[in-house]
Amino acid sequence: MIKLIVGTKGSGKTKAMIEQINAAAETTNGNVVVIEKSMKLTYDITHKARLIDVDEYKIAGYDMLYGFMAGLLAGNYDITEMFVDGVLKLGNHDLDGLGKLLAEVEALVGDNVKVTVTVSADMSTLPESVKKYA
Repeated sequence: MIKLIVGTKGSGKTKAMIEQINAAAETTNGNVVVIEKSMKLTYDITHKARLIDVDEYKIAGYDMLYGFMAGLLAGNYDITEMFVDGVLKLGNHDLDGLGKLLAEVEALVGDNVKVTVTVSADMSTLPESVKKYA
């Protein structure tokens, strides 16, 4: 299952995600993984969530992000929730590519893992391939 948090810069997307991460870490029977570019959430989220900085792994582009997410899930069967902050930064703001990524991730996780992604854009600018997850 994929859920998007959409809004322009400064609209409170990251704050909403932090609240969801902390709530999930307290209630899940599995592991919560947070993927972000840079480590700006280090002091905002609970230590129970696994925080991963994609810059450490030289992730650039949606294809690399998909492979990274698939690898995490393959190696950790106990992941129940995954959060991705600032996905457009990783994909050079390619909205059509984002739609393709979301479809691939949806096929990968099915109903087993809940994936929440922040998208820093106005809802009206998103293609239908992305809007369907909002």
